[in-house]
Amino acid sequence: MAGLAGDNPGAAGPLTLSALRGYRAYARRWVFLLVISLLSCSNAMLWLSFAPVADTIAQHFGLSTEQINWLSLVYLVASIPFGVVAVWVLDSVGLRWASLCALAQTLVIFSPAKLAALWFPEHQRATANMIGTMSNPLGLLVANLLSPALVKKEEDIPVMLGIYTIPAGLAFLLATACLWESAPPTPPSAGAAHSTSEKFLDGLKLLARNKAYIILAVCFGGGIGIFSSFSALLEQVLCVNGYSDEFAGLCGALFIVFGVLGALALGLYVDRTKHFTGAIKIGLCLTSLVCVAFALVSQLQGQTVALAAICSLFGFFGFAVAPVAMELAVECSFPVGEGAAAGLLFVLGQAEGVLIMMLLAALTVRRAEPSFSTCQDGQDPLDWKVSMLLMAGLCVLFSCLMVLFFHTPYRRLQAEADANPSIQEDTCPATSDPSDHAPHPAATL
Repeated sequence: MAGLAGDNPGAAGPLTLSALRGYRAYARRWVFLLVISLLSCSNAMLWLSFAPVADTIAQHFGLSTEQINWLSLVYLVASIPFGVVAVWVLDSVGLRWASLCALAQTLVIFSPAKLAALWFPEHQRATANMIGTMSNPLGLLVANLLSPALVKKEEDIPVMLGIYTIPAGLAFLLATACLWESAPPTPPSAGAAHSTSEKFLDGLKLLARNKAYIILAVCFGGGIGIFSSFSALLEQVLCVNGYSDEFAGLCGALFIVFGVLGALALGLYVDRTKHFTGAIKIGLCLTSLVCVAFALVSQLQGQTVALAAICSLFGFFGFAVAPVAMELAVECSFPVGEGAAAGLLFVLGQAEGVLIMMLLAALTVRRAEPSFSTCQDGQDPLDWKVSMLLMAGLCVLFSCLMVLFFHTPYRRLQAEADANPSIQEDTCPATSDPSDHAPHPAATL
């Protein structure tokens, strides 16, 4: 299963330069990425399995939709305290042992940035991070499509749950059988050779003093919270205005499919240009505009085409910035471990997701069921108008904070360039966006 990056002998540029420096990229890095991606995908499927058919689930178990929402919230709540433990495991114990325990979502969802840094060369890091990160929304896509297709009546619920155990079991077997080491024998880059140079607690102290990282964590964490709320509440928001579960599932699927496409395009772009900051700022601004459009159009009836287009654009712009944010977190906080830098973004995002989802639900009010409502939980449907406007307002706020106040040098790229000054121009085309006139990485944390 082992092999060098030379499995692509026609490649030029970064691979040749890496070989000259004595670094190696092993072919089995793709197996590791496959396992991490499958684990993340299966976890996401289980997390969202009830949300697309929340009304039927509520009716079957004799619960309210608010209680069903807690089946989604419990993932976010549990990940807050256990997320910190997962960060320590990734940076201190290693990737392999984290994956063996990855039936817990917190350990696997933080892994792509660490995996990309340890196993992939510079020109593939953002792409590998994108694949690992986007496997989580792919699980959401499967749940959005499969749950409404499987659950036509209450008796179908056990069948749905049985089917969802299959990918989880497969992921467990692959993680146990295929992962034998946490890091490659020879690092693929200078950054990988020093990827955990700071101890865990020392790294946390550095992050707490890093203004750029704090701004990124708050703004991107808020974005994670908004997207988690959108995914979990989409069916309830749409059914009150006459949209079916199948249409809500379609919107959720479009949201993720176009999100993966956007992430792929942007991941390839930043792998070539290293313009992380400009890419994430533009992406967040466009996401905010689409979020405002959804808040308004979702309250209207008969707007299936418009809603499908809006959900597609929401995913395309919003999901695209996720892997870029993971890479940017590592760049602005280097030499803090990748597990801590990327993982704490998600921990904060899960905390903000719990608060945002609870706030959105608290602002809803019951109203007499209109004749066009398709909600089936046996109670009068909820009015989500104020909640959706608040969600859009928060999205705009986080985007504005990011655009106005986030500036950072690219510390990891600069460290790699400093380690190889003779080939700096070839391997490190930019250590910061042209628009960011930040101090040299060594100047301050």
